[in-house]
Amino acid sequence: METPDRLLRSFLRIASLKSLSKAADDLNQTQSGVSKQLAALEAHLGKALFTRTGRGVALTEAGQKLQEAIEGPYRAIDHAVDMIRDAHGSTEGTVRLALVHTVSYYFIGDVVASFVSAHPGVNLSMMGRSSPEVVALVESGKADLGVAYDTAVDTASLAVYPLFDDTMCLVEQGTMAPAADDAGVDLAGRNLRLVTFPHGYALRRMLDSAGLKGSYVAEAETVDAMLKLVSAGVGSCILPSRLPDKLLAEYGLCKVKIRTPLLKRRMVAVAHPERQPLPLAAALLSCALQVARALDT
Repeated sequence: METPDRLLRSFLRIASLKSLSKAADDLNQTQSGVSKQLAALEAHLGKALFTRTGRGVALTEAGQKLQEAIEGPYRAIDHAVDMIRDAHGSTEGTVRLALVHTVSYYFIGDVVASFVSAHPGVNLSMMGRSSPEVVALVESGKADLGVAYDTAVDTASLAVYPLFDDTMCLVEQGTMAPAADDAGVDLAGRNLRLVTFPHGYALRRMLDSAGLKGSYVAEAETVDAMLKLVSAGVGSCILPSRLPDKLLAEYGLCKVKIRTPLLKRRMVAVAHPERQPLPLAAALLSCALQVARALDT
């Protein structure tokens, strides 16, 4: 059975966004579920609260009166809850982090260790996605914080926090570590056979725009799958040079420094500024920024 509070909060989101589908995304619910909640509230009140328009819904007179009556009190309730959280801290709950696959091998581990040690009662839910998917999850409110490549953040609706720059390297069969004075290879003159991420991934778009010669011989959505394919002799791959040497050694692979073209991307954290962030999400962002500052020191 739906509680009055849930029905009224769903009503307020529909009224604010003027769309059932957008309200459903914002509430992380199905559109049919939100429609049922609205129908239950209208049945209880005996009045229609919205009328259909070409682009969504509009408030009826009864809907306007209801919004005016409850919007202020609900805002006051949410403000009071936020003040209590800020004053006394939050030690329990779930924080949802969306991230690109690559950083799980050399950055997120330290971030999570720092965050969990300070908040042992928190459940941290991590979702590995492509950069555009990370951005979409944060925009829709389905993730509290995202870590992605800045080239995928083409929206002004998100707050962006620079973390660090990622320089790419060529990964191929072999166990030789590059010398400190190694100038790197010129990929422009090589006929490459590349294992890469599918279309839509930021690193794939980087390769598409770099003008490299050769062909894509295989696609994989995870770093481990790519490394297995390279280890099997399918081809080479281009990945961040921050990947641990120990990881590559497990697959009999090594890094080759790239001199030209310059393949570099900036990693950023993204959050939704229009949604009041949970203190725990802010704490996670603080940990990410702190770990990022220490990377090159």
